[in-house]
Amino acid sequence: MLAIIIPFYKLTFFEETLQSLANQTDKRFKVYIGDDASPENPLSLIQKYQGKFEHIYHRFEENVGGTSLVKQWDRCIALSQNEEWIMILGDDDYLDAYVVASWYENYNQFYKKAEVIRFATKMIVQENNEVSEKFEHPVWESATDSYLRKFNHQTRSSLSEYIFSRKTYIKHHFYDYPLAWNSDDQAWLDFSWNKPIYSINESIVFVRLSQLNISGKTDNCFLKNKSQVSFYKKIIYDKLLYYKKKERTSLLRKYENEILKTRKLTLSEWKDLFYYYLRFFNFKEFKKITKRFLKTIFKSYDY
Repeated sequence: MLAIIIPFYKLTFFEETLQSLANQTDKRFKVYIGDDASPENPLSLIQKYQGKFEHIYHRFEENVGGTSLVKQWDRCIALSQNEEWIMILGDDDYLDAYVVASWYENYNQFYKKAEVIRFATKMIVQENNEVSEKFEHPVWESATDSYLRKFNHQTRSSLSEYIFSRKTYIKHHFYDYPLAWNSDDQAWLDFSWNKPIYSINESIVFVRLSQLNISGKTDNCFLKNKSQVSFYKKIIYDKLLYYKKKERTSLLRKYENEILKTRKLTLSEWKDLFYYYLRFFNFKEFKKITKRFLKTIFKSYDY
């Protein structure tokens, strides 16, 4: 069975989320709503959908999402029982009516072959009420290739459109980046567990972008940058060998540029970059980074 986890905090678009669950043509799922000590009470709205789908609501007395969204996700997942598969659905996102049905229709195609499943998506830009084109994916794709497409702005990805096995979640868990800004991208790289991601393109998850959610906010850029630096450092350490020469260079330069947005590189960070350019023998880029390093050193002694 499928557990749909909703880490609740904002009421604004929550009814659309609940209505989409009530509209599912296949009701073989259970919803777990974890209220992160929200000042907005969702109980009357939840009661409106009593009997429409199986659910459990729990209000936490302490807000943790304000400091760690990953800890909020974890304790919401802990509300669930023994469901083999888990979806974390945002309280402002929603599903088309056939998401659960198509999940079960495709089950035999991916069972024991994949630990991470994803659906096609459409973006809702709340400020102008626009709905994006449909984002589809290769039916089978490695997690590293999937991330590379996002890195190259060829697709999009967020948390709500994925389903993952409980087994891989217990093994890997979410990495707690600031604002959880890169925690979902890291999860699919880890949770895939060296298996391909399986995509279901016939059903759509609608993902909302608004000033109410982290993606739409612009007052948290420093924390987003801090997350980016940590994320690319981890990709370089763990996943660089899965990429081709040109792709490695792009990831290394991205890591360097993210650091430079807020500060100079430390000697340790320069050392890491030199090591990886040498390890994968990119002589041209090694010369370039040497020039950048020397330029930085000379500037530090410029009176």
